[in-house]
Amino acid sequence: MNENSLLVVSAHAGDFVWRAGGAIAAAADRGERVVVACLSYGERGESASQWLDGKSLDEIKAIRREEATAAATALGAEVVFLDLGDYPLLESDEAVRKLVDVFRDVKPSVVLTHPLSDPYNGDHPAAARMALQARILAQAIGVANSDGTYPTRDEIIGAPPVFFFEPHQSEQSDFKPTLLLDITSAFEKKRAAMECLPAQKHMWSYYTDLAVRRGVQVRRNAGPNLGLPHNTMGEAYVRYYPQVTDVLA
Repeated sequence: MNENSLLVVSAHAGDFVWRAGGAIAAAADRGERVVVACLSYGERGESASQWLDGKSLDEIKAIRREEATAAATALGAEVVFLDLGDYPLLESDEAVRKLVDVFRDVKPSVVLTHPLSDPYNGDHPAAARMALQARILAQAIGVANSDGTYPTRDEIIGAPPVFFFEPHQSEQSDFKPTLLLDITSAFEKKRAAMECLPAQKHMWSYYTDLAVRRGVQVRRNAGPNLGLPHNTMGEAYVRYYPQVTDVLA
């Protein structure tokens, strides 16, 4: 097993698949531990077809849990459900402390989450704010775990880089990618994971098309000598904290 690990903080049960499925599958293929923290099931705001079918709230939660678990498995990831509720996803000290526990368990090398602006869905920036706060608190040995115990030196984390994945309405969210990820080899697994989410079937073609468009930008920005194929698929990200390096590349 690769010593690196990836933590993905997802507001709803499907977000991690659409936005970061390629990055997740690629990391898992490299032997990294990948954990998705699902803050809600998307039971109220992203399960319209099931409400129209007359399902109860508990039934919808169970369906979305099963779908998200299958999608995570298709990508090679673990998934943790915090069941914080959606529409709205409310920020709280308790929710952040639960995320601190996740950070300390995973000790991520990299964190992926939503950007801090999304005028169409307040749950997404709420998830990002809690993820950033948990990342900071998880570094502090004087901050207790959610059960009231204090961490050991080995339990506190370092300062992993954070990348925001692409929102559904990129332009309206002022999303300007600073990193383009080649997910060509991982895209089959991303597509398989998308197909585990029939409640949002309308998203399958949208995110396939987006991967094609981002793939064009991957090729365009990769330099003339890499020989990337025309079927390159991509995902877009924004890095939140500065990159630390001793070599410019």
